[in-house]
Amino acid sequence: MAKKDNKATKEFYNRRQSNHYIDYHVDEDMPLMEFLMKAMQGASRTKVKEVLTHRMVYVDNKITTQYNYPLKKGQLVQIIKRRNVYELRNPFVSVVYEDMFLIVVEKQVGIVTSEPRGARMNSVKKILNEYVKHKSQSFSVHLVHRLDRETSGLLVFAKNREVQQQFIDNWHDIVSDRRYAAILEGNVEKNAGTIISWLTEGKNFTMESSPVDNGGLQAVTNYRVNQRNDKYTLIELKLDTGRKNQIRVHMKDIGHPIVGDSKYGATENPVGRIMLHAYKLEFTHPVTHEHLKFEIPLPPEFKQLMP
Repeated sequence: MAKKDNKATKEFYNRRQSNHYIDYHVDEDMPLMEFLMKAMQGASRTKVKEVLTHRMVYVDNKITTQYNYPLKKGQLVQIIKRRNVYELRNPFVSVVYEDMFLIVVEKQVGIVTSEPRGARMNSVKKILNEYVKHKSQSFSVHLVHRLDRETSGLLVFAKNREVQQQFIDNWHDIVSDRRYAAILEGNVEKNAGTIISWLTEGKNFTMESSPVDNGGLQAVTNYRVNQRNDKYTLIELKLDTGRKNQIRVHMKDIGHPIVGDSKYGATENPVGRIMLHAYKLEFTHPVTHEHLKFEIPLPPEFKQLMP
């Protein structure tokens, strides 16, 4: 995206949120805690730590909780004005990263990314909209990409439509790495491989795969075996495309469905979930151009089957 557009997005968003923050400009290098003690005159050290813990401090548009973060001259520090800070405490969603333009979260199994239009159900998007509403931030979050209800892992939401559109228009330029882990039934013969097929949606919203172009959407999945035992294979997956149910149907194609995925041929479900987890995400921030890298642990259920 052109720098002009990024600058315009920054200015637009900062104007929109100006009533919610107190701005401080850093005049000399010093640790964040020392700076805040000076900026928040009269506040106790305990109070300042509380402000950091409650994610009320931004440094150059990014939430910062590290008390000894090394500030540099020229940086912008912003503190949320509102005292009663709402923290996201939800069994399905946790915040991994947040700045003024986007939120990265970890989604658990059992919740959709975004509810269908007109439907009344819980979703990650609905939970995050309540989260920003309680923080007195006058915007809604916007969908960047999805994970299936049955899949856990990393998700990105934009805080305005301009950032959302930058992700949509430049996904392959912005996102440099996105990886999943899956446990498959049986012993996968090859140590690595690439699966290419064309996907169309059939009955009951199930994706059907064809090895030749049948007018559907081309899907490309790369996999590598990480571990095997007598019953299962743990693999790492990297996608060249992001089609609906792509990984799940491709694992069925190679004769090794994902454990727990009865929709695509699995015969057993020993831990009560589909064993698919989006554990790694790297991208260039569409506004600040910062390179961001996130990696979360595999869920405990994975260690149950692959100790």
